[in-house]
Amino acid sequence: MFSGDRILGNAPLTWGYAALIAAATLLVLTLIRSVLRRWLRLRDGDHQRSWRAIAAQVVAATRVWLLLPLALYAGSLRLVLTPAATRALALAALMVFLLQVALWGHRFIACWIERQINVRYENNAERATVMSLLGFFALVVLWSVIALFALNVLGFDVSALLAGMGIGGIAIALAAQNILGDLFASASIVIDKPFVVGDFIIVGDYLGSVEHIGLKTTRLRSLSGEQLVFANTDLTKSRIRNYKRMYERRNVFTIQAAYGTPPDKLERIATMLRETVRAQDRVRLDRAHLKEYTDTAVVYEVVYYTLIPDYNFYMDTQQAINIAIYDWFQREGIEFGRPARVIQMQTSSLTGENGEESKEQPEWPKPARA
Repeated sequence: MFSGDRILGNAPLTWGYAALIAAATLLVLTLIRSVLRRWLRLRDGDHQRSWRAIAAQVVAATRVWLLLPLALYAGSLRLVLTPAATRALALAALMVFLLQVALWGHRFIACWIERQINVRYENNAERATVMSLLGFFALVVLWSVIALFALNVLGFDVSALLAGMGIGGIAIALAAQNILGDLFASASIVIDKPFVVGDFIIVGDYLGSVEHIGLKTTRLRSLSGEQLVFANTDLTKSRIRNYKRMYERRNVFTIQAAYGTPPDKLERIATMLRETVRAQDRVRLDRAHLKEYTDTAVVYEVVYYTLIPDYNFYMDTQQAINIAIYDWFQREGIEFGRPARVIQMQTSSLTGENGEESKEQPEWPKPARA
């Protein structure tokens, strides 16, 4: 180890040069880190939401204690060492560099996810939750790749490890397939947006307003007040009617006029119905015609659209139309159709051939004898 004026085969002056190179390398790397971080912050007006802020955070993730092994390896290049020592230093420097890359990637993913949530999904809790979940999966993938690469550099059989992880992953996926299915269904709902919080939807025989979209379930508040809970996978497999997405509402109603109404008034009824509907605000008439004859009345059918899909607006409009029709029928003396039954009473008396009442008693059937 020590022979004359040499230490590990290198002169003291050479060790001094190596130490200076290591110190200079560490100083330069530290200065570059500080200058880049300060420059990015000075050029950035919004430290929370800009890409320069993310770059500054990534640079800040550089650890000085991880730069030290790299500086020592740079200094060791000035020395003459044994192959084993050279390889050990190279492996140590590579492991440290991989760890630093992992820290940079971790900080970048975390800052990017935070930026997406703050900029795009600040008022969308469901989307923010999914973005956080995606960020977690991205971090798992990042650290897994770095760890596998490091093991491969150290000489471990990564292919066998991957095979074992694949079998274990399949077993875990089969055991938790329902949970994983709901998680991916939640991401599908939030990204594709078939509905959002506040929408009024119908799923099969159930209807209500969407209150919460979670990672596993979605909750609705029904009209009668109770909460309905659906698994996300059930929703992605169902046919959903979203009434909040209506741009206009189609409405159909019928009016019946009684038989005996004069023909000229029958024609005027159709005209009156058209004018009544057109007189309403934010309404588009489709048609109004005498549709059919039933056993009890003459039936008119009216189809119109309310340009505001709100149900209360539709009911207010329909109420105004109904009142106007009733008033017009009263003024014109037209009766509404109503179910009617005609009962014919037929009486018969026991009379003779000359119309006189017969005094003979009718013969009633005699009871059978036992």
